[in-house]
Amino acid sequence: MKKTVPYRIQSISELHELFDLPKPYNPLISVTDVSLFNYEKNWDIWKHFCQDFYCISVKQGNRCKMKYGQRLYDFNEGVMVFTKPGQVFSIHETEDYQVSGFALFFKTDLLRHHPLAKTIKDYGFFSYDLSEALHLSDSEMARVSTLIQQIQQELKSNIDPFSQDIIVSHLDLLLQYSNRFYNRQFITRKPANDEVLVRLEQLLNNYFDNELSISGLPSVQYVAEQLGFSMDYLSDLLRSTTGQNTQHHIHNKLIEKAKELLSTTNLSVKEIAYQLGFEYAQSFNKLFKKKTDISPLTFRESFN
Repeated sequence: MKKTVPYRIQSISELHELFDLPKPYNPLISVTDVSLFNYEKNWDIWKHFCQDFYCISVKQGNRCKMKYGQRLYDFNEGVMVFTKPGQVFSIHETEDYQVSGFALFFKTDLLRHHPLAKTIKDYGFFSYDLSEALHLSDSEMARVSTLIQQIQQELKSNIDPFSQDIIVSHLDLLLQYSNRFYNRQFITRKPANDEVLVRLEQLLNNYFDNELSISGLPSVQYVAEQLGFSMDYLSDLLRSTTGQNTQHHIHNKLIEKAKELLSTTNLSVKEIAYQLGFEYAQSFNKLFKKKTDISPLTFRESFN
């Protein structure tokens, strides 16, 4: 069956036109009231689309479903969602669609010559699934709304040499606060996060006992999918809870298994490396020493 190609929205001006909105004040950034979005005008587009710019949205609504990847998500509560260029979406069930909030769209070109152009990639929440949205408290919502209003006011002001720097500084501050609020969400969901740690431990134990020799080391993507998370969200959750990301947890389990084989079997280091999914023993030696400060042979000799 032929794969359907999503409609690509290339500019913020085009987005405004599709939604039947006035032209944006600035072609590189726009703040819009989501209650004004007109989905009926170009309904076929919203069934399968992507956009060439970032989006930060805060929405409250009902009877609205958005598809991201292969899953549908309801927007029944106030949530803050972050998306990056190239992600594919579908809008479903907009009958009696009632929604309030805002959407902030901005192009990568807005950040050119600003430090944020490099640091924006460090904000992993732009790659989170919609189900991993940020739920804001009332005080957090007030803070976010204030920053958005300041950006909007600056957009409506006369452009001068300072305009872009001020807008980007407000945007940078918004992302920093969002990072803080996500960290708060990880902390307040500690019981659920502890359950994730138990499931991760069980998953890795089972994989290293049964799958490792067949499939090699598990990837971060595999672990995230098995636990039902996006890769970035799981890594950030684990980092917030344990101080280590998903890759570190995989490596820790690997070193644990390596120590077991080194201390309880007569297998050579090369054989152990192969059994643990390494093509070259040198790669295994390098990782083991990086994690333990000693070589596999030195570790084995300590048991003799």
